[in-house]
Amino acid sequence: MFSKFFWHGLLAGILAALASIVYSRIYYFATEVEFSQVLSIGKISSLCMLFSMLAAVLNYCLIRMFKKRGELVFNFALSIISFACVMIPISISLPLNIKFPELFPGLAVPMVFFPAIAWHTVNPLFKKG
Repeated sequence: MFSKFFWHGLLAGILAALASIVYSRIYYFATEVEFSQVLSIGKISSLCMLFSMLAAVLNYCLIRMFKKRGELVFNFALSIISFACVMIPISISLPLNIKFPELFPGLAVPMVFFPAIAWHTVNPLFKKG
């Protein structure tokens, strides 16, 4: 049964990573500020995959614990966790050689929500018929 959750998390992670990479390139061309020292493509992809796979494990556990209400509890938890994670890019200390550090939250804060958005985007593919 866990395989459905694994594939859901993997697909959501890939989608979130692609969206984040595209967004980082668009942000670079819009602001001409490079944050690749802090948030490289590898780090972006890893974080998206990690968050999505953790979401898959959490979803599996909550559905096993709460049965029919598990999906509702998971969606609520995913929203709370995503909003709480907004504090990470806001409070991070950047290296002193980074130009325009005040623009970093504009790059990283939207990316925090990409795994949750990707999870809900691919969710209909994994629903029982």
